[in-house]
Formats: sequence, C-alpha cells, structure tokens
Amino acid sequence: MGSRASTFVVLWVNLFTLVVSVGVAGMGIWMGTRHHNECDKFLTLPVLAIGGFVFLISLTGFMGALKDISILLWIYLILMFFLLVGIASFTVFAFIITNNGAGHTVAGQRYKEYRLEDYSHWFQKKLNDKTYWQHLRSCLVKPDYCNSLIKECKTLEQYKQAKLSPIEAGCCRPPSECGYPARNASYYDLSFNPVSSNKDCQLYKNRRSVKCYNCNSCKAGVAQYLKKEWKIAAIFNVIALAVLILLYCVGCYARRNASKAHHCKM
Repeated sequence: MGSRASTFVVLWVNLFTLVVSVGVAGMGIWMGTRHHNECDKFLTLPVLAIGGFVFLISLTGFMGALKDISILLWIYLILMFFLLVGIASFTVFAFIITNNGAGHTVAGQRYKEYRLEDYSHWFQKKLNDKTYWQHLRSCLVKPDYCNSLIKECKTLEQYKQAKLSPIEAGCCRPPSECGYPARNASYYDLSFNPVSSNKDCQLYKNRRSVKCYNCNSCKAGVAQYLKKEWKIAAIFNVIALAVLILLYCVGCYARRNASKAHHCKM
C-alpha cells in the first residue's frame, strides 16, 4: 500500500467514525433528556463515554491524516492501542463468564429451568448483590411478562406446552422440584407442602407483585438472558477487533510516511 493510499484510508475511515461517534453521543444525550426510567438513565453515561472517546480518536486520526502531522498520528495510534486492549480484555472476560450455565429440561414441559449455581462466580456475585439485583430486576423483569401468561395460555394444557423464556420460567412460577400443582398459568396450589428444601419454594407467592421475583431461579433466568446478550457482544467485538487491528496497521504505515515526509522537508 502506497503512502497516499494509506493516508486516504485513515482519512476517510476516521471521517466516517467521526460522524458515527457524533450520532452515538447524540443518542446518549437524547436518552438522558427524553427518557426518565432508571434503565435508560443507567445506559446514558456509558453511551456518552463511548461516543466521546471514539470522537476523540477519530478526530485525531482525521486531522493527522489530513495534514500529515506525525505527532497527531502518534497520539491516534496510542489511543487506538488502548482501545484495542480494552476491547480485547472485555471480549476475553465476556467469553470466560459466559462459558458456564445451561437450562435443565423439565419432564412433560417444553421450557427449561435454570439454576444460579450453574453460572459463573461473577454472575452469581452480581445477582446476589441486593442493590444490583433490585436495579436489574426493575429493568429486565417486568410484571407484564407474568401477567401476559394467563392471556396467552387460557388452559392448563396450553400452559404446560408453552415455550417460556428463561425469565418467564424462572420468575413467574415456582421451580418444578417444589411439587406445587399448577391450577392455571398464574396460580399454583400452595396448600401442598413442598417436596424440596429449595428456599425458592417458600419465596414463591401467587400475588402478581411477588411471584418468584426474589428467587434464585429468577436470578438464573436473568443470568441466562445476560449470558446470551454478552455472548453476542463478544462475537461482535471479535469482528470489530479484527477491523481495528487492520486499521491500526494502516495507521502505523501512514504515521511512518508522515514522519518521512516531515524529515524530507527539513
């Protein structure tokens, strides 16, 4: 690749990411001003931080390539290096914590049940933290999920054949090992003594505001949901990492050419 070609690539790729970063930051500001629930506010700061950091890197690379300024390209490469290390570290971490955990089949049912102890220690520690769990529960475990089951499953047979999501299976019903007979999609006969010592059997209530929202089975359902989301993010990061490494190499080449041009002018 020639010096002009490498500079051209760095210039236009960073112009594109510059525009994207402004859009990302704008979305973060919009989330902070237009949405008032805690979940959206929780995401605002990370979105603004990512948009700002990418904007800084892109602006530095764009100006360095446009003016052939060696020092700006040096700064650009240093910032890119930290970005690569950060993405690589997060990706490895994501793959490690999502390596454990899987659903257990339930006899006669289409859905699976999940157990918190099957997941990584990091997930267990986070989900057992009361403050973190209350916030996460308010974001991911909506009462509507459980209330809608009675509308979707009008008969007990339909409920037994329903393919529940991990959160529905863990938060809207007691674990099967409790032995409570289901009367319909939202009501279990709790007059029976549980056949298991699982504390979730005592925590479950038929009240819509209680259900099994504080059960370990509910936390496990959320862990399964987060595992899937983190796995997708990790795969996306692998692709992004490959592209950024290629761009980093092109940036190194452009920086070297800018440095040679600077020495030739002296």
